Amino acid sequence: MKIISLLLLIISLNFSVKAELIKADPSIDPKEVIQIQLNALKVNNSPFKDAGIAQTWEFAHPNNRKFTGPLENFTKMMYSDSYSVMLNHLENNIIMVSTEDNKSFYFVEILDKNYKKFGFTWVVEQVIEDPQFRDCWMTTSVSRPMALSQST
Repeated sequence: MKIISLLLLIISLNFSVKAELIKADPSIDPKEVIQIQLNALKVNNSPFKDAGIAQTWEFAHPNNRKFTGPLENFTKMMYSDSYSVMLNHLENNIIMVSTEDNKSFYFVEILDKNYKKFGFTWVVEQVIEDPQFRDCWMTTSVSRPMALSQST
């Protein structure tokens, strides 16, 4: 009986932790979308393994999801050489580049855990077609990292 109770507790904690992910909402502006994603990636394994990646996926535009595949594929992509510098990074800076109708362009600087600086172009678009996410700002693309400098 103790084992069943323990299993039920673990399962309920797992569900409640995953329920803490911030969901896309029309009230969240484009820069906030990026900040939510970066804050999560900065502490990727808190409160559960790859929580940061899961949170980032929550704000992946439906058109982007078509190319990155389900969360499992997105997770593999985030561990690739191109994007792993975002995981558990130390600092980030979001710079507005431009905005037009339903699209905003940003340059994001990241100081990775090895004190190397990288830059990314980050595009956030307002969802028009998909009724589930209508009017929500979500990420449509993030470039491969560009090496910027190395801190000492």
